[in-house]
Amino acid sequence: MCGIWALFGSDECLSVQCLSAMKIAHRGPDAFRFENVNGFTNCCFGFHRLAVVDQLYGMQPIRVKKFPYLWLCYNGEIYNFKQLQKQFGFEYQTLVDGEVILHLYNRGGIEQTASMLDGVFAFILLDTANRKVFLARDTYGVRPLFKVLTDDGFLGVCSEAKGLTDLKHSTSLCPKVEPFLPGHYEVLDLKPSGKVASVELVKFHSYKDEPLHAACDTVETLPSGFDLETVKSNIRILFENAVRKRLMAHRRIGCLLSGGLDSSLVAAVLLKLMKELNINYPLQTFAIGMENSPDLVAARKVAAHIGSEHHEVIFNSEEGIQAIEEVIFSLETYDITTVRASIGMYLVSKYIRKKTDSVVIFSGEGSDELTQGYIYFHKAPSPEEAAEESERLLKELYLFDVLRADRTTAAHGLELRVPFLDHRFTSYFLSLPAELRIPKNGIEKYLLRQSFEDSNLLPKEILWRPKEAFSDGIASIKKSWFSILQDYIDQQVDDLLLEKAAEKYPFNTPKTKESYYYRQIFEKHYSGRSNWLPHYWMPRWVKATDPSARTLKHYKSATQE
Repeated sequence: MCGIWALFGSDECLSVQCLSAMKIAHRGPDAFRFENVNGFTNCCFGFHRLAVVDQLYGMQPIRVKKFPYLWLCYNGEIYNFKQLQKQFGFEYQTLVDGEVILHLYNRGGIEQTASMLDGVFAFILLDTANRKVFLARDTYGVRPLFKVLTDDGFLGVCSEAKGLTDLKHSTSLCPKVEPFLPGHYEVLDLKPSGKVASVELVKFHSYKDEPLHAACDTVETLPSGFDLETVKSNIRILFENAVRKRLMAHRRIGCLLSGGLDSSLVAAVLLKLMKELNINYPLQTFAIGMENSPDLVAARKVAAHIGSEHHEVIFNSEEGIQAIEEVIFSLETYDITTVRASIGMYLVSKYIRKKTDSVVIFSGEGSDELTQGYIYFHKAPSPEEAAEESERLLKELYLFDVLRADRTTAAHGLELRVPFLDHRFTSYFLSLPAELRIPKNGIEKYLLRQSFEDSNLLPKEILWRPKEAFSDGIASIKKSWFSILQDYIDQQVDDLLLEKAAEKYPFNTPKTKESYYYRQIFEKHYSGRSNWLPHYWMPRWVKATDPSARTLKHYKSATQE
């Protein structure tokens, strides 16, 4: 996890523009560099480094003797860089996994490069010999990337939008900053003036398709067919493989643990593999909640079962409320459920950074979208519609859960790893018949739970623990975090303000006091940028005005029993 930033064709003094790059310094607390591009005085790269792999030669932009005309700034991890080296006979100059991007590009161009990378990435590649600039981002947008491109060819690129919002440019008072689409690469011509012109934007991978790099994966061809035992075995093999490849790190590994199915599976498989690989330190697991919250109790059970070094972070309502503004600033969104769920993750990340030496943090993001884990999936009219909804959620992950997971951890200089979003694992799961993937017997994620039932990785009551709304799982049993937030915000937003919300905020008009409160804070920091969120996250097939699972009938009946 790092912070990348680059400008091409700046009209303004670069030393002034570079101040914007300092806004993402939290993403790389270990080292920092600015570098101008030879022969282009108005182009430069900025890089904030979190040293996870090759601590000696890992500074960027990466340049190697063999390709002096190539400049690479990237944020991410390429898990198959050694397999690609073996397959194509690449001669690496460093131990940096991202160096493979230069070799792949030299061998087969940008399309093959993006398609062959097994990992998470956002990169800027400059080819001065052919006067091209390339941007690319991984399939699910696990690593963030934003860009601004003006009509006259000034290009700014950054890991977070906040590094671009204050850029100065002669022809634009407020250049349009937008997220770069996941699973795409863009080709731009570099003019002698340093300015650029976009040539094409190409989608290089669809999450339903088996990735091109599967051909050189460590797991070879899996048994075909959809009989249940074969499917369950394949799910276990691919998930374990997804966790194993993400163990690549020179820094200590930890794991977020809510005590729900997803994070518990990740933690259990992670610890099993760390033992097999003789990693000589205990796995630190981290749970957050208010006193005696359901998540803390469940996480304690899991930690005791798997034998991790467990840390509990207990917060009170005042600490949670005080964090709201800095969370919204970090997130760059005002989406209701994203803000709510981010507060716990932000506070636990803060604890990890201050109190431990764990830096590479595993987490369970992506499972709810992939395996139909949200409670409203019980209301799906058909398996086919449930499958379509699952794909829509995966496509939009970069706006919601993946955004939350990246920003809350990156704000504290941590690197997130999400095995449920492994390309090979997700493409296999999505290839299964729709009726296999739906909730069964009133239980969501039924197939995933079934697949690990006989593994003894988790206690049965955890493996079959029903879905908690994240903001409720961390709450005190006396009063939910949802209720605490509502009570506080009710005092902060006047009824009259909400009545006139459509006048003030015609786009994504807040319908509740909570959404109005978040929007106010967002506009304070990112005025006029409300289009970064195309729509609020809301459950489907139910008449919901609030995204919380606790407003759904299925959830109410479960919690009232």
